[in-house]
Amino acid sequence: MAAAIIVLVTAILAVLAVFLLRRAGAGKFPWMQFYLKGRESGLRFREISLLRRVSVDARLENPTALFWSLKQLDRALKTVIVQAQSRSQDRDPAYNMLLARLFDLRKRVEFDQPRYKLGIKSSRKLLPRQGLRITLPGIGPFGPIVVENLARYMAIARPQGPKLPEGFSWKNQKIGVYFWRADDAGYFFQTRVLEDFIDRQFPILHLLHSDNLMRTQKRSSVRLRTDLPAELFPLQTIDQASEQPEDARGLHCRLADLSEGGMAVLIGGEARVGLPVKVQFVLGDFEVVMSGVVKGINFDQKKNRSLLHVQAAPPSAMVRNRILIYVYNLFGDRETILPREKPEAPPRDRAPDRIVLEASTQLEIPAEEAAGE
Repeated sequence: MAAAIIVLVTAILAVLAVFLLRRAGAGKFPWMQFYLKGRESGLRFREISLLRRVSVDARLENPTALFWSLKQLDRALKTVIVQAQSRSQDRDPAYNMLLARLFDLRKRVEFDQPRYKLGIKSSRKLLPRQGLRITLPGIGPFGPIVVENLARYMAIARPQGPKLPEGFSWKNQKIGVYFWRADDAGYFFQTRVLEDFIDRQFPILHLLHSDNLMRTQKRSSVRLRTDLPAELFPLQTIDQASEQPEDARGLHCRLADLSEGGMAVLIGGEARVGLPVKVQFVLGDFEVVMSGVVKGINFDQKKNRSLLHVQAAPPSAMVRNRILIYVYNLFGDRETILPREKPEAPPRDRAPDRIVLEASTQLEIPAEEAAGE
């Protein structure tokens, strides 16, 4: 008897659940299938419920497309943003947490795309102008680029980096090679230098190919190439980080790329690795303030300018959302920077005299910021 009652109650609850799910979608879509698909995609129940609610507001014909379609996710995000702006809720904490959860789901779908997963296994796949970081045993890093990639060897520009002994030859040297492949991951391999053409007008090295590439680190955020005016303020410690804009004048610089987790900043002169900084810039009509620590430097001695790779302190939900709206270009209102375009260096004489960035001879590049990005 008791068993029969349990079975009956379970059946009633199942029917009620199906009824409520269909009612939530106005009875026009099989929401049970939607939830099952969400679970297959590895989402939690509350995340699936969030997507269901957003898909209804966005009037999506096929809500299950949210589990694989960036186009449908972007449409849903725009619906949420427009609704919040119409109600003047764009600074409301609850709205920003909701939007942050949607961006987390979008990033999950983004990095599930084949181009982020397949990778490469051979150095023969590298394209000309790919930036490299190479090391000798106990010496480096050096920073060449790929000049030409042929079947038997890869030609690279003569490496620039720490001073080597007079008469040093790269020929037959065993080296480690690291590079960051755009929209993919970091890679490392070991190889040997076949030839050192130091006496040519354009000095190059020939490297033996490797078919044993190690994929060392996958991208964790979408990075956008930019060319935006910004101001930089050195901090005493990263504990001084805040999102409060500075009233004083900072060091004029250019924002060369941007993601939720960091940025590259182009300045005149030199700086040091480990410097805590605060950077202010404008995205649309929103002033963004990000703080972080300089983790790597590309110093161009000839032009006397440095590209600082800054790992950002975690931004607030509102600032992160504003950055991602811009990075993903949800409303199509930002300018596009072509892959080979580079921002101009800021004039040194525009920087206030009170700003001094201590110089360093140490050149380091973090994993996600290898040259060529």
